[in-house]
Amino acid sequence: MSVFDDVQNYKSEGSHLVPYPSGAVIPQRDLGKTPVLEALHLGVDFGGLTAVDDFSLVVGRTEIAGLIGPNGAGKTTVFNLLTNIYQPTRGNIMLDGYSTAGKTTAQLSHMGIARTFQNIRLFSNMSVLDNVKVGLHNNTPESLLAAVTHTFGYRKWERQAESRAMDLLDFFGMADLAGEAAGSLPYGAQRRLEIVRALATNPKLILLDEPAAGMNPSETAELMVNIRRIRDTFQIAVMLIEHDMKLVMSICEGICVLDHGKVIAKGSPDEIKANPRVIEAYLGKKKEDGDHAEG
Repeated sequence: MSVFDDVQNYKSEGSHLVPYPSGAVIPQRDLGKTPVLEALHLGVDFGGLTAVDDFSLVVGRTEIAGLIGPNGAGKTTVFNLLTNIYQPTRGNIMLDGYSTAGKTTAQLSHMGIARTFQNIRLFSNMSVLDNVKVGLHNNTPESLLAAVTHTFGYRKWERQAESRAMDLLDFFGMADLAGEAAGSLPYGAQRRLEIVRALATNPKLILLDEPAAGMNPSETAELMVNIRRIRDTFQIAVMLIEHDMKLVMSICEGICVLDHGKVIAKGSPDEIKANPRVIEAYLGKKKEDGDHAEG
């Protein structure tokens, strides 16, 4: 059995991939709109080691995109490049039509990109509500001085922020946990809270780094529903790194496959499942004609 067997593809309206002028493919419904992300010939070197080489990808404005590959393929490095944790040695990144060159991670957040990490990074001793409000501070119109002196304007914004945070928690079925310490939540709920906090920054693109890691099948199924709801409700793009192939093949419209820092395939779930180079990269050997790869 292949590592890509026993998965079902989720089809939303306009999810069929069509050519984009640069030669990439995006969902049909996103044609005529500026892509939320254009990564062009990205590369990064650490000393004499090339970690990522000639990485190019276009993500449509409302696309659910997947970035997959074997362990050590360079997937998290790509996310670090897209969020300027690492500065690319080569290439360009355009976010909503604007270059991200020289921007800090905070500036990128204001531009509309948010992410979660492999390892949960919540403020464990703060409440669930306050964790979400941290994300909302990305969009406060008030100054630091106003926050320190608690001006009328700042107090008004705080009330609005709390209301917005509760709305987001309610959207994910977590409103009843608002007063709990984030670190006391079950693992799956902490993962969910990370996504809520990222969503609170009002992103145009949210990057999810192994969001299903450590989840049981029920939690993973709930995650798939939530990712679709995020895209459909907020009309934003989602890009995820994930090893759960059932999740990836079920909800992603476009998938990019990395191996040893290089893109080896791009396409729809059906195209990726049938690609011999992808199968070889995952299984470590070529799938011979007539053979059934074990997975």
